[in-house]
Amino acid sequence: MFAIINVVLPIFALIAAGYLAVRFKAYPQRGVDALVGFVNNFATPCLLFESMVTSDFRSVFNLAVIVPFYVGALFSLLVGTIIARKLFRNGLEDAISSGFAAMFTNTLLVGFPIIHRAYGDTAMPTIFSIVAFHGSILLTSGMVTMELAKHDGGSIGRTLTVAVRRVAANPLIWGIGAGISFNLLGIPVPEPVMAFMALMGNAVSPAALFGIGGALNEYKLSESWLQASVMNLLKLIIHPLIAWTLMVPILHVDPKLARYGVLLAAMPSGINSYVFATYYNRGTSVAANTLLIGTVASAITVSAWLAFLG
Repeated sequence: MFAIINVVLPIFALIAAGYLAVRFKAYPQRGVDALVGFVNNFATPCLLFESMVTSDFRSVFNLAVIVPFYVGALFSLLVGTIIARKLFRNGLEDAISSGFAAMFTNTLLVGFPIIHRAYGDTAMPTIFSIVAFHGSILLTSGMVTMELAKHDGGSIGRTLTVAVRRVAANPLIWGIGAGISFNLLGIPVPEPVMAFMALMGNAVSPAALFGIGGALNEYKLSESWLQASVMNLLKLIIHPLIAWTLMVPILHVDPKLARYGVLLAAMPSGINSYVFATYYNRGTSVAANTLLIGTVASAITVSAWLAFLG
């Protein structure tokens, strides 16, 4: 138990520090977006590049770990949409937005720091092999599903084009693609460049956690808290449970390897779920509450998953 506390407490203490700093005006709210932008657009791509350059792809890209993660995520999208539609009487587009919040994982701002602290550098190649497909698979799935539900005459081809452009413009993809290219082509990376990448990568955890804490000040609990709690049940419990069931009992993945993917699946909903809701102007209240409640509740649920996974 003390080992779990030692892993989780510093992580959520940094989130709390960011929240309190903004809440009591010791750090400006406008600085939060800039901080998160630095993490997403500069520090994390460097971290991903360094990891991809030094990875052994034969052992990293394990489909028995990657596929169960995404099966659980897409299941959450489907079931979350059905629950929002049938139980909470949402319109179809609002329901899809809720399902997206139940599907999209905070892989980097929260997932990376927790898993790195729990399992160290050993876990990172497996984690980044999942992250490499995260935006492309889930963003495209959400956008195509939403466009199918809309009645404004928009074409699926146009939607796919927009989705591909958004994914291609993502600096995270640039970092992953460049790192994989250097690795596979055997191009040596100069030591000063690798040192630069390492220094930038070291900034990810503290900046990301402080930033996500500050961002929580933007979201307020509303009447949609019950629906958001159900979406978090899918995100924090069902998604990792599906991933673990597929990986270990069915595919017989080594539990010491499977736990990296399962714990990543257990992370709360990411900020992009709220961005998705505002982009379509559907289900924004549920998405915001899912993000807020999930980030706070994950302090308990992630501890429980750590106890289970070892």
